Amino acid sequence: MDWDKLRIFHACAEAGSFTHAGEVLHLSQSAISRQIQALEESLNVTLFHRHARGLILTEQGEFLFDATKAMSHRLEAAMARIRDSKEEIFGHLRVTTTTGFGSLWLAPRLPHLYEKYPDLKIDLMLEERVLDLPMREADVAIRMKEPSQADLIRKKLMDVHMRLYATREYLERHGTPLRPEDLSGHRLISQNVSSQQVSAGNMFVQQLLTHDVRSLLTVNNYFGVLQAVRNDLGIGVLPDYLTEDFPNLVRVLPDLESKEVPVFLAYPEELRNSRRIKVFRDFVVDEVMAHRKRVRSGEGKAMS
Repeated sequence: MDWDKLRIFHACAEAGSFTHAGEVLHLSQSAISRQIQALEESLNVTLFHRHARGLILTEQGEFLFDATKAMSHRLEAAMARIRDSKEEIFGHLRVTTTTGFGSLWLAPRLPHLYEKYPDLKIDLMLEERVLDLPMREADVAIRMKEPSQADLIRKKLMDVHMRLYATREYLERHGTPLRPEDLSGHRLISQNVSSQQVSAGNMFVQQLLTHDVRSLLTVNNYFGVLQAVRNDLGIGVLPDYLTEDFPNLVRVLPDLESKEVPVFLAYPEELRNSRRIKVFRDFVVDEVMAHRKRVRSGEGKAMS
């Protein structure tokens, strides 16, 4: 198999046209077309349907693209391990986590990591979909449940609960609910129960909705819920890791909370010796420990 032709095929499949693939590979459209035609003849299959608006993979093309994607991920991993240096930390690190945790907890703390390792290039991928780490869709993940794959190294970071919060200004104007039944007189702000989220948060919202909640605002991520709460729109269901960074939030009905949600950091076994992974893992663990210490200190002051 001609590796150069496979590289060109992969670029065409990703770009969706010979022209765009040529721009990426710095080759002419005619050169790209000849290489793809030669590959198709050697395999005796058609890999692309040619259309005026671009290229569409055939079924055989999809099979080959799956293989070249896996090859590409493996090559990226190998190159990253080769580049890892004993003297300095540099290179790309693809981190995936949820929109809420990534935007509200992780991103504000990244300056501490960049202060130590300014040459790191972090690609922060925030989405609820669980990316496939063994297939190298990402290098490291922070997930709201324990990963199920056997070939992952995992470390539990913390437990999170979903709780009710409002601003002091909102409670001063609208009153503080003393019983769950009192929620009927307030607007509840939460993630939509049909949106992709941890089951514990979903169950907690459904439990709250049994208390004759008459006004409801739903958002598809916790960042949006937080913004609505901070603008005094009502009482929001939010993860408790926000309490340190947003001190104006007041916990409402402190006896109510979701079941605990375990937060895990995970990465592929093959990246065990990657120094980029190690410094990121140590950074997150240190930040979690510091966060816990500050929260405990704040709770102690509040009780005294």
